[in-house]
Amino acid sequence: MQIPTREEFSARALAAGFDEVVERQWPPLAVIPLHTHPFAVEAIVVQGEMWLDIGEASRHLRVGDRFALARDIPHTERYGSAGATYWVARRN
Repeated sequence: MQIPTREEFSARALAAGFDEVVERQWPPLAVIPLHTHPFAVEAIVVQGEMWLDIGEASRHLRVGDRFALARDIPHTERYGSAGATYWVARRN
């Protein structure tokens, strides 16, 4: 699986209408309880692993996996023993 560079990911996201691209780093075994975001996101995991839970559905995401969330979608996040880093494009 070919992972884009951060510059490539950012350029594509901004060209697609996203407002900003940020890097998020999470420590090992972090758990983020149920929450929402006031923006839509598209992201790619570039280090570690995480679980994204939306309702009854759970996705186990590893390096190279992508995910998207619409604005205001309730979800939880859990991170693996090495934590995780992902790049996320936000559309406000």
